[in-house]
Amino acid sequence: MAATLRDIAKQAGVSIATVSRILNNDATLSVNENTRQRVLATAEDLNYTKHKRTRTDQVQRVAIVQWYSLTQELDDLYYMAIRMEIERAAQQKGISTVPIYQNDLEKIPSNVTGIIAIGKFSNSQVQKLRLVTNNIVFVDYDSLSAGYDCLVPDFENAVHSVVNEFLSEGIEDIGMLAGTETTTDNEIVPDLRLQYFEHDLKKRGIFHPEYIFTGDYSSMSGYNAMKKAIADLGDRLPHGIFIANDPMAVGALKAVQEAKIAIPDRLALISFNDTALVKYVYPSMSAVHVGTDEMARAAVEVMAKRLAHPASDPFKTVVGTHLIKRQTTK
Repeated sequence: MAATLRDIAKQAGVSIATVSRILNNDATLSVNENTRQRVLATAEDLNYTKHKRTRTDQVQRVAIVQWYSLTQELDDLYYMAIRMEIERAAQQKGISTVPIYQNDLEKIPSNVTGIIAIGKFSNSQVQKLRLVTNNIVFVDYDSLSAGYDCLVPDFENAVHSVVNEFLSEGIEDIGMLAGTETTTDNEIVPDLRLQYFEHDLKKRGIFHPEYIFTGDYSSMSGYNAMKKAIADLGDRLPHGIFIANDPMAVGALKAVQEAKIAIPDRLALISFNDTALVKYVYPSMSAVHVGTDEMARAAVEVMAKRLAHPASDPFKTVVGTHLIKRQTTK
């Protein structure tokens, strides 16, 4: 006997009306993602005819693998925004998603048809993902050389626009608070922003290695890195500093304010990512805007194409960025 909405509602523990609205992609429905995914998975498990009439019409089930833990994700709006938009875009295309965090790669269901991996992954982690499925799309990680589709921000032009902005303000002594990070199995991931920053300034003959300070992308590391820069450099502190991400920028801003350094007259600051963190601090921070929604929706489109044509060649999508000026630049 074919499954009914009542069967799905009973097994998922929700009302029939909720099941109907979820299965019909009702955008006005207010329901948490766990409930939504439970209903979709139940519909698939019960072979509900609306979602599984034929082999070509069946629901695709994709794991969304976040390289952060749930707690870390709450502190980084950038990666949270990407994950949430991927889940929304997938649901609109009728793709069921399963959220997986950090060290839970062994919990990826064996019946998923694809994986969208968000963040940075080591070679060994990529191999673990490959054991589940070869249909993998990486977001914010360049995996093309490993043979997988990927979407990455345009770091090179982003850094170029930052340097040009400082130079247009008459600032040639430019520093950077760069990030250092490791995968969950302790493989070091280089900061491409720092590589492009160093290359750009060296070409112009204005690179000073003593103006580079590093942190781990957290707010506290940004605070400590800026405190060290202020203490070490004193009056030689650069007049412009580029900061690798928004949490670090918020911490750095606090250190600058504690030192009573005038912004932007004595020190101009530009962050990277442009999440709500830097829009609503005071002064509001200039930042390179990365289109997280655009990148997330594109990732779902790439996954849909990969599922339809699994043997096609992998490709890299570079997502554009643009600089938004606010109160920390002139």
